[in-house]
Amino acid sequence: MSTAISTASRFGLVCLVGAGLSAGTGGLLGIMLLRATGLSPVSVAACRLAVGGLLLIALLTVTRRPLPRDTSAWRRIGVVAVLVAIIQASYFGSVAASSVSLATLVTLGMSPVVVSLLEHLTGRRFLDRRRVATIGIAVFGVILLVGAPADDAASGGIFAGAAMALVSACAFATLTLISARPVPGLDVITTTGFAVTGGAVLLTPLAAISGLTFHPTPRSVVLVIVFGLISTAVAYTLYLRGLSEVGAGTAAVLALLEPLTSTILAAAILGERLTPTGLVGAALLTAALVHTSLQPVRSSDR
Repeated sequence: MSTAISTASRFGLVCLVGAGLSAGTGGLLGIMLLRATGLSPVSVAACRLAVGGLLLIALLTVTRRPLPRDTSAWRRIGVVAVLVAIIQASYFGSVAASSVSLATLVTLGMSPVVVSLLEHLTGRRFLDRRRVATIGIAVFGVILLVGAPADDAASGGIFAGAAMALVSACAFATLTLISARPVPGLDVITTTGFAVTGGAVLLTPLAAISGLTFHPTPRSVVLVIVFGLISTAVAYTLYLRGLSEVGAGTAAVLALLEPLTSTILAAAILGERLTPTGLVGAALLTAALVHTSLQPVRSSDR
């Protein structure tokens, strides 16, 4: 039994690392797509969800995978769709109101904290000193890596941006906690495909306000497809798959691999400079992620 759990846990960790690396491409691809199309950030978010979801639905159709018949399965899909839409809308609302750095800091930095507190309060997994220290190091690493928000933003904008980013963090934490308990008969590809597509539908009215149309070019079409496939379909599928094996708390910390990957790609491809402070943050975050991945996963944590 212990061998089976150990093997499943290793597979879950591989899935979560893959999810972080895949999601980390979103920053680079998002910037490239914004420049290529001129779309607003929320419109780009709607496009990525629509393309990623429809690609997975096409896969389900080609493989003739039967649709779930249980109402609990469709209820889970609906809840995930709403949470995905809230995550995206709140995050980009935070970006518009304040800055990318503030939105990233609060959304990704607070998510593992919220998950850990909720797990502790519900008795799923109690906090100990080692876990608190690991989360603290990881969050501090994100702060150093991403950097402080710009000073030119109005105080009201900073407050509104932080509030919306906190909503996004809570929605992501809720998604993590809910999805850690799989629904019998509902696989992650079906969940991701229909939920992400549903999230795109919910975002469409908001995105339509700023415009959803753009002049397609070979470059922009390829960017949209890759953005939807890698940064959305693959990332969400791997994340939901790994959740059921390692637990919500571990998954939430490993999700911080996303800003680390995004920063490295931006430095390597876009030529963005990583400051000495950012390098220290990257080192701290890497150490926290490695420490988290090496911790044994108990059956009670899943």
